[in-house]
Amino acid sequence: MTQVLKRVAPIGEERDREILKDAATYVYAERPEGPVQAHVYFPTQEDAAPRPAVIFFHGGFWDIPTPTQFVPHCLHFASRGAVTITAETRTSKSHDTGAMEAIEDARDLVRWVREKADELNVDPDRVVLGGAAGGALQALMTTIPRDKALEASGGINCRAQALLLFSPLIDSVSVTKAMERFESRKQARSHNALRKARRKLPPMIAFHGKADRITPFAHIDKFRRKMAFRRNRFELIDFERADHSFFNFNVSHDRFEATIGAADRFLVDLGILEEDPELAAN
Repeated sequence: MTQVLKRVAPIGEERDREILKDAATYVYAERPEGPVQAHVYFPTQEDAAPRPAVIFFHGGFWDIPTPTQFVPHCLHFASRGAVTITAETRTSKSHDTGAMEAIEDARDLVRWVREKADELNVDPDRVVLGGAAGGALQALMTTIPRDKALEASGGINCRAQALLLFSPLIDSVSVTKAMERFESRKQARSHNALRKARRKLPPMIAFHGKADRITPFAHIDKFRRKMAFRRNRFELIDFERADHSFFNFNVSHDRFEATIGAADRFLVDLGILEEDPELAAN
């Protein structure tokens, strides 16, 4: 565990909001419903070389904006030399919108990061996406579908180099609460990750509790088999008797450290991050 996270006390929403004040906040998109923001943490170490970017999309099935969920993850990867972002996207409570608007926001945020690469000191070829539940589906939909809007976006791709998935929503049809955030069952089916597995997808690592009753473990295990059949790199780390929120820092410090450590080593193995001697010794 990095020193910066050792100094973070057990946190709830109020403490998260205090930490969020230390981020640099940008408006990455202007929507009819209002501006959409991204909260950026920059590395503390000085280095002129472009950095990897790690972007997190919060969970919650696009109901309530909770960008503070992944602040501890951002602090960790910022301490490891990455530019990290906890994203806000449109939600039903803040913008009276659904899943499709959130997916559109996720794609546009990745393009914004690449467009602002010089300003943010980001390497556009080392962009990592992470997320939980609906936010993980946003990350998957940013990566998996053919980018039909590429030309309209000035040729800036929204495809990531790797994905970090935490209790991800994989089947947007079987999970009723998720399907209700789409305009129709047909739309939910067309944005179902189980139907989108194909060859040559970016490497992914997923963390999932076997006791998850919100996004069942059986869905991610089925996705793992589909990815393996298509020879994609997909690592699944399961946790016995763990529920949906097991990986959050303010739920279980031990499981947070286990998941963030495995995610860190995954990105090191891909060459996206440099090796951390502290983690390598564990």
